Amino acid sequence: MEKRVVQIRSAPVELYKILKFENIVSSGGEAKFVISEGLVRVNGNVEMRKRRKVLPGDTVQIGKTVMEIQLSVD
Repeated sequence: MEKRVVQIRSAPVELYKILKFENIVSSGGEAKFVISEGLVRVNGNVEMRKRRKVLPGDTVQIGKTVMEIQLSVD
């Protein structure tokens, strides 16, 4: 299992954007597709809302990749 820390500049961020910006998927359309197929979990629960607001402290999992969301402090 791959674990990543994802730094965001402002909160909240839409779920599909995190998948896109972290290069988990190649496009926003693909991100929305994998979410709608139930392949993404947020905080351990299957999430099917493409625009779900992700906050610092949340975890996002797709396949064997787990991302911990943190607010950037710079």
